[in-house]
Amino acid sequence: MTGRILIVDDVATSRIVLKVKLNAARYSVECVESGEAALEAARRGGIDLIVMDMMMPGMGGAEACARLRADPATAAIPVILVTAAMDDAARMEGLASGADDFLQKPVDDVALLARVRSLLRSHEEERMVAAQSGALLCMGPEALAPAGFGEPAGQASYATQSPAGRVALIAGGDTAWLLRLREQLRPHFRENLSILKRDAALAITREAAPDLFLVEADLAAPNAGLRLMSELRSRQATRHSAVIVLLPAADSERAATALDLGASDVAYRPCSAEEIAMRIRTQLSRKSRADRLRDTLETGLRLASIDPLTGLHNRRWGLHHLSQVSTRCRSQGVRAGVVLMDIDHFKAVNDTHGHIVGDRVLASVAQVMRDRLRLEDIACRIGGEEFLAILPGSTLEQTRAVAERLRGAIEAMDLRLEDGTPLLVTMSLGVAMLEDRDDAADHVLTIADRALYAAKGAGRNQVALAETA
Repeated sequence: MTGRILIVDDVATSRIVLKVKLNAARYSVECVESGEAALEAARRGGIDLIVMDMMMPGMGGAEACARLRADPATAAIPVILVTAAMDDAARMEGLASGADDFLQKPVDDVALLARVRSLLRSHEEERMVAAQSGALLCMGPEALAPAGFGEPAGQASYATQSPAGRVALIAGGDTAWLLRLREQLRPHFRENLSILKRDAALAITREAAPDLFLVEADLAAPNAGLRLMSELRSRQATRHSAVIVLLPAADSERAATALDLGASDVAYRPCSAEEIAMRIRTQLSRKSRADRLRDTLETGLRLASIDPLTGLHNRRWGLHHLSQVSTRCRSQGVRAGVVLMDIDHFKAVNDTHGHIVGDRVLASVAQVMRDRLRLEDIACRIGGEEFLAILPGSTLEQTRAVAERLRGAIEAMDLRLEDGTPLLVTMSLGVAMLEDRDDAADHVLTIADRALYAAKGAGRNQVALAETA
């Protein structure tokens, strides 16, 4: 794993020591000597992680970190603060500024590199999702406008206060300590705080999954918490939940193991409830940001495949799915029917009554398709007044029957103009079956199109079967 790391320290020897350690791990390193220079370097871009001294003349590490978090362009860059003064007040100040972790000088190599690996991994995952979301935005802002995606991907706000989130404490051997911790954390997280046993955590559903698990490394047995964390990371319901592992002592080797296994953060007992609350806030903020990016991507992908007027899948998605159905039919030896549909005299409707009426006709046809097709069937609008239905697992007779039902339902639509005059809408339909051939998807559209024009030529408002060729 590679990454570009910015070292910020006013002492040259400290910068050199850190640079040597990180270069040895094959990271690209840039060094600056002040908080102000760190802000400039971060805003130029290309920085994946910052390792910054807490105590520097002028702008210290905590202030620089807070400014990074306040700037949308730099808010997502992970920050590790380091200092020789490892007292509670300094640690709390650093975490409160939005730092991801706080390490003591001289920095332990194992702890540093494990934390760097963990933060770079999560940062790269987030950046990839942001880049994919940005690619969708480049397809056209109007396509994503209904979801409210106005800000560029990767520039969503970074909250330094705790967002709403559900926190679960995993019960281990010392349940009395955990109960005390819950009461101490309750003022910070109110009703969103629960205690779960191991089996309950593994059985939780995606809808009920906590946003963060606080897991003791040693539950009923040594490292049982680490094994539980690996299980949580591997399950669909909890793989996106943040996990903080509590270690019984400052053991850099076990901390490295926890981070490499997927822990979002580690903390060492004894530590104050205030420190744990601060670490929870940091992880909830990161998870909230990652969730928003994933939601943006998922919604964008869905909107990119939907025709905005009718709500049906669009041509690109429909043809891609037809190819997938064709491949599945060949590999599994099953059949699928295809219905190509075209509204009769639609141009005349637009020319005579206007596009608003034409749009109502298109939306009404789409609703008929949704009402008459099965959940496993696929309905698409693939042209101006042209629609496609894909019916996996259907025989020729079943496909023809579905087409006839669609035709009858469209003819029976109760559409009226503004003055109450009925508007009769009919549709011609061509039916074809996917065949066992390499070009089955393209071929079925060709023969379905022939059948459609046969229906048009025979007087419209009817279903015609394709003649295979």
